Amino acid sequence: MSERPQNRRPATFRLDDPGVVVVDADEAGRPERGTVRVTPESDPALLPVPIAPPAVVRRRFRWGTLFWTATSGLVLLGLGLGVANLVQDLFSRSESLGYVGLALALAAALALAVVVGREVFGLARLAAIEKLHQRAAEVLASDDRAASRAVVNDLIKLAHQNPQLARAGAALKRHGAEIIDGADMVRLAERELMTPLDAEARRLVSQAAQRVSIVTAISPRAMIDVLFVFVAALRLIRQLARLYGGRPGTLGMIALLRHVIAHLAITGGVAASDSLIQQMLGHGVAAKLSQRLGEGMLNGLLTARLGLAAIEVTRPLPFAALPRPALSDLAKDLLRKRENEE
Repeated sequence: MSERPQNRRPATFRLDDPGVVVVDADEAGRPERGTVRVTPESDPALLPVPIAPPAVVRRRFRWGTLFWTATSGLVLLGLGLGVANLVQDLFSRSESLGYVGLALALAAALALAVVVGREVFGLARLAAIEKLHQRAAEVLASDDRAASRAVVNDLIKLAHQNPQLARAGAALKRHGAEIIDGADMVRLAERELMTPLDAEARRLVSQAAQRVSIVTAISPRAMIDVLFVFVAALRLIRQLARLYGGRPGTLGMIALLRHVIAHLAITGGVAASDSLIQQMLGHGVAAKLSQRLGEGMLNGLLTARLGLAAIEVTRPLPFAALPRPALSDLAKDLLRKRENEE
């Protein structure tokens, strides 16, 4: 007659109890009398996870890039050949005219080289700021101390030419050795270096929004409104880029404008600004304003939203320790100024 299994009541045990025996699941044998047998279960987090091989993306040949590169080369060769033939014709007519033409050609070539160099330098500087922003975001996520030191050193080099940040940079170097965590180091750099720049950036955005609001409210033509808003937006983006250390040229401004529009599209900033405008202009404010003043305020708020997106793009550090400027604050400033003018 077989023995019936005895039902054991629930009980608690300590792992360092000599009566507790930890064994593997595949271990055979019966435990000794008076001992408790514990079989650990496998942790699902430690099990091997099948990883799919990364998809290989084959980069196709860019025929458009080849076309524009070849076309640009032909245009440059044609211009060079035309200038060379012109100088030769001038020498054939008169030696003095030839030297004048040669001097003008050399001056034009030197100016072109300087302009191209400035454009390349501006693009490289904007790319460095964008890469610094990405590295700082990675440090905030990984808390890597060595990477944070490199980010802060590059940030100090970037801000070295701004005399307003000399004292902040010295304080950051003095307190940097006392910080252990990498994320705290980046936050300290943001508080020390970005605080005056963020205040100045907010002032520039507020002034641009107020200027657009006033001009578009008194402008008699819609075409003038569109042209002025476009020029004011470009000027604001250039000012913010220079404030945060960038020196964009013509190509740099085109790249910055494209990044700002892409940031607005990704973050849904236009929809957010529309809802805010509806809330502010729909609850009693629109009734106090004329149609032209309402349109001016609308253009001003949209300019302010574009400026906030430009701050996100041109700022070398992400917002972690400092509050991100909000459109509602700028809208309140714009409404307050409008009420004071009335």
